[in-house]
Amino acid sequence: MIHVCFVLHDRTGRYSKFTGTTMFSLFENTNSEVTIHIFHDDTLTNDNRDKFLEITNRHGQNLKFHNVEELCAEKINKYVELVPSVKNSRVSRAAFYKFLTPEILDKNIEKVIYLDSDIIVNLDINELWQIELEDHPIAAVENFFSRGVDPLKISCLLRDGFAKVEDYFNSGMIVMNLKILRHEEANILAGIKFRGEHPKYTLFDQEIFNYLFSTRNLKLPIKFNCLVKQTRNYGDFKIKESIYHYAAGEYTFGLNMNDPFNRLWWSYFIRTPWFDVDTMDKIIKGATDSMLRPSAVPLGKARVFVVDNEHAFQIERNFSVQDEEEVIVVDTENKDCLQRLTKLMDSLRDKNVFFIGLPNIDSKLKGMRFIEDKDFFNVSEFYSPVWANHTSNYKLILSM
Repeated sequence: MIHVCFVLHDRTGRYSKFTGTTMFSLFENTNSEVTIHIFHDDTLTNDNRDKFLEITNRHGQNLKFHNVEELCAEKINKYVELVPSVKNSRVSRAAFYKFLTPEILDKNIEKVIYLDSDIIVNLDINELWQIELEDHPIAAVENFFSRGVDPLKISCLLRDGFAKVEDYFNSGMIVMNLKILRHEEANILAGIKFRGEHPKYTLFDQEIFNYLFSTRNLKLPIKFNCLVKQTRNYGDFKIKESIYHYAAGEYTFGLNMNDPFNRLWWSYFIRTPWFDVDTMDKIIKGATDSMLRPSAVPLGKARVFVVDNEHAFQIERNFSVQDEEEVIVVDTENKDCLQRLTKLMDSLRDKNVFFIGLPNIDSKLKGMRFIEDKDFFNVSEFYSPVWANHTSNYKLILSM
C-alpha cells in the first residue's frame, strides 16, 4: 500500500480543486493501491469532501480524512505560540500540519509521500515509493533556482549560512521516513522554535525542513519534483514522466494552451468533479475581460511598456510593439530604479498609458492615484513561456 498525504486549508472553498486535480493525476498514472490522507481543518466543506470521495471511488482507491485541529489542537496552538507571525502571513496554521504527520498517521505506516496541491503527478507514483530511504529521515529534490537568480536573495536560511545551496531542497514533495521521524519530535519542535526566532524569513515550512534535514536528506532525481517555472526558463517544453510542481508564489498555469504545461494541468482538471458549467462560465468571462481591458487604450495616449529583464523579450511578441513605442526595462532588485520609475511615470501620465509587467507594483501606483485599467494595465498574466533561447530584436528605448 502506497500512502500519500495532502494538507488542506480552504477558507474560500476554491482551493480544494487544486488538491483534487493532483489526486486525480496521481490515480490516473498509478497502477498500485494508494491511500490518500487529507490533513484538514473545519474549512473542508461537505461538497468538496464528496468530490474527493467521488474521484477516489472512481479509481478504486482509498481516502482518509484527518481533522488536525481536532486531533492535535494542543500542539498546533503551541506551534502558533512559538511562531506568532503565522497569524499575519500568507500561510495559515495548516503550514504546521505536515510536521505532525508522524503523530497523525497510524503507527503501522512507516513511510508517506507528502505532496503540495500545485502538482501534477505525470508518472506512476510507485516508482518514487520503491526508493529505499535507509537511515534518512526524508527524501526530497534539490531546489533548482531560475537562471540568473541568486539563491541567497531567495532564501534567508541560505543567506545566513544555516544551509548550503547544494543541500537545499524544495519541500513541495517530500518522502517521509516515519520510522525515524517518530523519534524526532524534540528536534522538530526546535526547528519550529527556530522559525519563530527568525520572523523575517519569508519561506515557511521549507525553511524549517531545510534547517532540520538539509544534511540528512536523501537527494532524489529532479524528475520527482520538476519545478515548472525553472523548466520553462531553461527552454525544456517536452512533457516527460515526471512530478511537475507549478510553484512560484502563485500557480504558474494559465489559459495559454500553446504552453504544454498549461495543457497538462487542464487535461487532468477538466476530468474532475470541480470542472462544471459554472467553472467554464467563469473562465470564459475572466479571459474575455482580461483581453478586453488592455485593448481599451484611451484615445490620444501612447503605449509605454514596463517590464523586468526576464520578460523584456516577450513584449514584442505579445503586444506587437511598434518602433516608436517605449519599453522600459527595470531592475526589480534595485529599489532606486523603482523610485525613479514611479517618478518618470508620474511625469508622463497625461500623455501615456502604461502596460506594467512587474510584481507588486500595483499598490505603489495606486498610492500615487494611478487608476488601474485607465492609467495602467497589469499585463504580466499575458506573458508567454520561453520556448527557446532568444535574442532581443527590438530597441530598448530606456533601460533603468
